[in-house]
Amino acid sequence: MRRASQEDALFPDSDLEEDDVELEAFSDDEGLRRDTTAAQLADGKDIQGIPWELTQYSREGYRAVRNKQYSNHYNLEEAVTAAQPRIDEEALKPQPSSTPFFDFYRNWRQARSSIVHFQLRNLLWATAAHDLYLVHENKVQHWNSITQRSSTVLDVSGGVTGAVAPGIGQVQLCTLCAREGLIAGGGFGGELVVARLGGEGRGSGGDRRFACSMRVTTSDDGITNALEIYRAPGGQVRVLCSNNDEMVRAFDATTFQLVSQHRMPWAVNCTVAQPGSGQLLLIVGDDPTAQIYDAASGRSVAQLKGHLDYSFAAAWHPDGHVVATGNQDKTTRLWDLRYPAASFALLKAHIGAIRSLRFSPDGQFLAAAEPADYVTIYDAAAGYQRCQTIDLFGELAGITFSLEGDRLYAAISDVRYSSVLQFDRRRDRRLWQELL
Repeated sequence: MRRASQEDALFPDSDLEEDDVELEAFSDDEGLRRDTTAAQLADGKDIQGIPWELTQYSREGYRAVRNKQYSNHYNLEEAVTAAQPRIDEEALKPQPSSTPFFDFYRNWRQARSSIVHFQLRNLLWATAAHDLYLVHENKVQHWNSITQRSSTVLDVSGGVTGAVAPGIGQVQLCTLCAREGLIAGGGFGGELVVARLGGEGRGSGGDRRFACSMRVTTSDDGITNALEIYRAPGGQVRVLCSNNDEMVRAFDATTFQLVSQHRMPWAVNCTVAQPGSGQLLLIVGDDPTAQIYDAASGRSVAQLKGHLDYSFAAAWHPDGHVVATGNQDKTTRLWDLRYPAASFALLKAHIGAIRSLRFSPDGQFLAAAEPADYVTIYDAAAGYQRCQTIDLFGELAGITFSLEGDRLYAAISDVRYSSVLQFDRRRDRRLWQELL
């Protein structure tokens, strides 16, 4: 994984008025008025509030230009280019669903996010239907869609007005995870900072806001690329760090002592644990082959071969057998670990690498986020043969399902149009009537 900075603004050469540029200049009430609601979308307002009439483009025209000009990042471009005809032939051709799986509800303009590294896009998590956590300017913000207010729960931004992590100072937050009552952030210098929801913590360096504040590696290039919070086979909560120093480390979530570590032959970009048991780990990184490891012993259980470039996204289906891997070759592959010799489904992206993957809690859907513009929701229960495409503009900071699976959120990071978009799962009205 290489270092890079945040992408340029969506409309760097636009003639938009200053009021459309500086979101910070607006009060909370004015900010809420700048949201787009479902009713306004139906009346013709842009889903992100982009005033196309003030630009030289129509939405359709800019979409065509964007699709044509978007440049995907490759590390192994020659291999991908050579195999493109085969990818095109083997890939599934999911049909757009006649009705959306998830209906647009609202675009929350006050919920803003920022991106430190262009390849790391796990910066948004939902812990409940109305509670979101996202990274903005090296602070973890809590957004509540009922109160429609944002608050800071973890500040490591430094500077004149910002706070620092005890013992390690300012942290550039590049990844996030929120589960099991914990908020964990990973940094550019190999940092791990953790806070407990509700403010209950052992304290680190005398600061009770932090349950943990440390560097997990001394490597000069030890970026904490991804975090996973899960329950081990004995029920203990673990925090799993994937780092650029080729290590996967597991920490006890109570004491934050190192429990286990596994060295890989390449930089580790994402690790996810088998749901329910936590016995197996799915590991992807700077190599086309994904690995399945035994969490306790560190023994390799299976190698998943098929991708052509480096992978940055991984997800585990709730059934514990199916996994998804997302790659810079602009594909998602689905694997059944009972038959690991080959992937059973290949899904193509629209314009870029797959940077984030999420299964819905019930396993019905798989959401795949590209670096910008596109989130595709696949009907896993229908063999990934049906899909819904969410067409946006801007760099995607992350996607997340609510714990109940009734909502999907997508975070856009942009200097003008940063926001979180909420989509609610469509329910069959007849089913609700039967239940009532």
